[in-house]
Amino acid sequence: MVKNTLPAEAITDPRTFTDPAALHGLLARIRTTDPLPYIQAEDYAPFWLVSRHADIMEIERNAEQFINAPRQAILPISYELKARAASGGQETISYMRNLIMMDGDEHKSYRNITQTYFTPKGLAGLIGDIEALAKEFIGRMDGADGEIDFADVAMAFPLRVIMTMLGVPAEDEPLMMRLTQQTLSSQDPEFQAEGGARKAMLQMYDYFKKIINDLRETPNETLASVVANARIDGELLADRDVFGYFNIIATAGHDTTSYSLTGGMLAFLQNPDQLAKLRADPALMPLAVEEVLRWTAPVKHFCRTAVRDCTVAGKQIKAGDYLLLSFPSGSFDEKVYEDPFTFRIDRKPNRHLAFGTGPHVCLGQYLARFELQSFFRELLDRVEHIELAGEPRFVEGSFVGGVKYLPVRYTMKQQ
Repeated sequence: MVKNTLPAEAITDPRTFTDPAALHGLLARIRTTDPLPYIQAEDYAPFWLVSRHADIMEIERNAEQFINAPRQAILPISYELKARAASGGQETISYMRNLIMMDGDEHKSYRNITQTYFTPKGLAGLIGDIEALAKEFIGRMDGADGEIDFADVAMAFPLRVIMTMLGVPAEDEPLMMRLTQQTLSSQDPEFQAEGGARKAMLQMYDYFKKIINDLRETPNETLASVVANARIDGELLADRDVFGYFNIIATAGHDTTSYSLTGGMLAFLQNPDQLAKLRADPALMPLAVEEVLRWTAPVKHFCRTAVRDCTVAGKQIKAGDYLLLSFPSGSFDEKVYEDPFTFRIDRKPNRHLAFGTGPHVCLGQYLARFELQSFFRELLDRVEHIELAGEPRFVEGSFVGGVKYLPVRYTMKQQ
């Protein structure tokens, strides 16, 4: 059951995303009554809220008309001003640029650095390592006395996968966990720190700068080395561009997969018939993972800027206008999905928007799928029974988020 009593401006309130019923009620009403409202919320730059699957797809595919620069997310103006003041008036671009900030040929050339690595063929050599890590982390549940915050396991597993690829030793993973959460989930009071997201980003920059320098002195075959030693037009990338690559892999490659795992586990616990169905037919795992991705939509939005005057959904968009692409809305669009508010692991087709589309489609989509399949497959193999042991809690965040606390009670299978 969804609740549809919130005003459209609530899409800017991080607290809206802690209540899935309220969020989806709001978005369902918008899709039906005014699928492209103009939002003017206090402390936010005005923007168009793009709620329908077809409109989101059209905008993402038309990358010449709708660009990523200069704003990747819709965040409070006061937050942006505070971050700029903390940096002495400098833009974030002074110490970091990543793929999300780039457009056109520049984006293509930088993306090509790792494009082959992140294909199914390029990742084939990692599948065994990912499966071994899934065994290790599910194995941690053996000694937890039958109760655990499932988020502890679900957050740690993809973090280890990503940090291994970036050359970060296991003993530094708690630091990386904190920094990634303070960066992407900085709206949530639980993850805030003195100095805010920018300070966390600068700490991460200092950490990775040493790794980058070491890899340039002694290259190896890792993804981190590929990025650190990449050249465009014969020149090594600037440090800010290499760090931007490391940062996007570390944050987007960890937090989004983690929230897919926690949100997916909650969906299974709230729909035990679907968990039983997957146990009975493990061949459904690939489809089940796609439904988990649709259901959780860990990236809540990205922003695009119109280059020229145009028309979208019958509305006149002016050059320079911002458009917020609401991925949870598009992935529950009634015109695309039959019975969208039912979690159904055999849903097919499932054209969800969790990875986006067009030239900015997520580079790590196949890696995320491998991780999710390996983790849930191992869980079904090792866990006899699992159920909720308390109320889950969601991240306060309008950009990236999901279930951050998931108490469960379980019994392991006898080995």
